[in-house]
Order: sequence, then C-alpha cells, then structure tokens
Amino acid sequence: MKEAMLYDKLDGNKVQCNLCAHGCKIPPGKKGICLVRENRNGTLYSLVYDKITSAHVDPIEKKPLFHFLPGSKSFSLSMVGCNFKCDFCQNSGISQIVKNGGEVTGTSMSPEQLVEIARRYNCKSISYTYTEPTIFFEIAYDTAKLASGEGIKNNFVTNGFMTATALETIRPYLHGANVDLKTFSDEIYRKVIGGQLEPVLESIRLMKEFGIWVEVTTLLVPGMNDSEEELRQIAGFIASVGIEIPWHVTRFHPDYHMKDRQATTLQSLTLAARIGKEAGLRYIYCGNVPGQEGENTFCYSCESILVKRWGFEVMENRIADGRCPECSAEIDGVQMSAAATG
Repeated sequence: MKEAMLYDKLDGNKVQCNLCAHGCKIPPGKKGICLVRENRNGTLYSLVYDKITSAHVDPIEKKPLFHFLPGSKSFSLSMVGCNFKCDFCQNSGISQIVKNGGEVTGTSMSPEQLVEIARRYNCKSISYTYTEPTIFFEIAYDTAKLASGEGIKNNFVTNGFMTATALETIRPYLHGANVDLKTFSDEIYRKVIGGQLEPVLESIRLMKEFGIWVEVTTLLVPGMNDSEEELRQIAGFIASVGIEIPWHVTRFHPDYHMKDRQATTLQSLTLAARIGKEAGLRYIYCGNVPGQEGENTFCYSCESILVKRWGFEVMENRIADGRCPECSAEIDGVQMSAAATG
C-alpha cells in the first residue's frame, strides 16, 4: 500500500481522485469505482502498489503493438482491478475479481525488481497491461521512470479513460500505448462499459500531441459495435488524429457476461479493414485470427509486404533504416527496423 498520486483533499476528510475520468469523490473509509484506491482518514491510498498479479515476458505484438519495437520482447505486468465493468471483458479473471467479491492479492515486487527482470530477459520495453494500468498508476510511474533511466521503453495497454493530468504526469516516461476504442457510442460506454466516450477520444488526441506512439484496438462485438456506420465513425476519428495510427480490429470470442454472442466473423473483420483503408488509415490489422494476411504490415505507398507475422511471432521484417526497401517510403513507428530491435 502506498499513498496515491493525483488527488485532492476535500472538506470532511473526503478526497477527490484525479487519476481517471470518473473523478471519484471518496468519503473516509470508502473506495473509488476501481475498488483499489481507498480513503483512509483523508489520505488516498493505492491498495495494489506492490501487488503484482501477472508478470510475463511477451512478444510486443501480443499487446498488440505492431509499430513499436517490432519483434522485441516486452516484460508485461499487471495488478488486479479496473475502472470499467465491460460485459464483454476478455480478461475478467483479474480485471473484475475485486468487483466480483475477490480480494486484492498479488506478489510483492518493487520497481527495482521489475526493471531488473526486464533487463535479465533482454526486454526492450515494459508493458503495463492485462488490466487497466491507470488504476495501478503509482507503481507504473515509479517503474517507468526507473526503466527509462536504464534505456528500457514503457507502454500502456489501456482503455484510455484517464485524465489529462495523469497523461501529463507520466508523459516523460511513457513511449507508447495501445488504446481500446471500444465503441463510438457514448450510450454503450455508459450502459455496457461503465464509462464515457469523450475522455477516451481526448486521451488518444493527447497521446498524439505529447509524442507518445499510439495504436488503437477495437474488439468487434457482433451486434454491439460492428455496424458499417459505427466502423466508419471509428475509422474517421482515428484518421482525423493521424492516418499513421495503426488500427487493430480484433475478433471477439464469447466471454464473461456475453457468452450468448457469436464470435466475430472474418467477413466483419474484412469489412472493418476495408473501411479503415477507405478512411485513409495507413495500417489496419485483423487480430485473433492467426495465419491471416491481415496480421502483416504492408507499405502504404507501394503495398509491398514489410513485416510477416504468424500470430504474435514476427517471421520476417524487411524494413531497413525505417523505410520500405522497395519504394523508400518512411514507415511510421518506433524503431521499426529489424536491426534496431533485435
């Protein structure tokens, strides 16, 4: 447990958390919506600061981040909890465990220990992932700051429901992010997800402005967010922020409170990819369908295959000095060349 960052003290020993867009005003003895930040006598504490629930060495492609040190290893870590309550959560076993009556548990590890593990396994980055990194911001911040000093990059896999203050605070140490843009409907954000649309859009805009490399993922849930109209809204928004932002349209499988839905069809993924291309996006990927061409990176200029993938594995990377070997177009991303990430 550690005193939280980014909160204000209010009258009557209440506090206001300024970390995520919920802006919870928390009375003494109570917790915020995430259930892992608690007001104890007028001081807000993080209950998950040193409680690591998951820690793995992953391919960076698993995040998914395809234009951020491709082919490299990333040390991935998380704590329990989330500030959303998505009915279609694909990782509810740890993200929703506290909301479902479970305890805050995990293995005690310090930022120094986490960075040392990343170095030991030759990880080029640390990914704050699996659950929502905003709600374990304090350990993420301390670890990212330390890792940056060691030449290790940091990325968030996030729902984007954070404040501008939180982003500004971690900005010097956050190099990349994959943001879930779950739908373009504020109503669905409120009813099904437990949040709002606009703060997520603003986070994506701010990441671009701050120079944080950003990729966007949309899990296509049949009957919820896969209409042609909504896909055009999402693709159009991303393009308005930057046509170089990769869009990952990902296959849903029945899980958590949506086990009655069918898995996303390949036709739906193909439609989304076509719409993304029509919107002017340079890079569109179809996720959770190993072996499909939609996993590969193509040159937006001459359409040559630049990076071949099978699932999370990079089979071939032809990018040299950040450029297409066929037409010399500059390929957007962070250290895209194979030699830079090997």
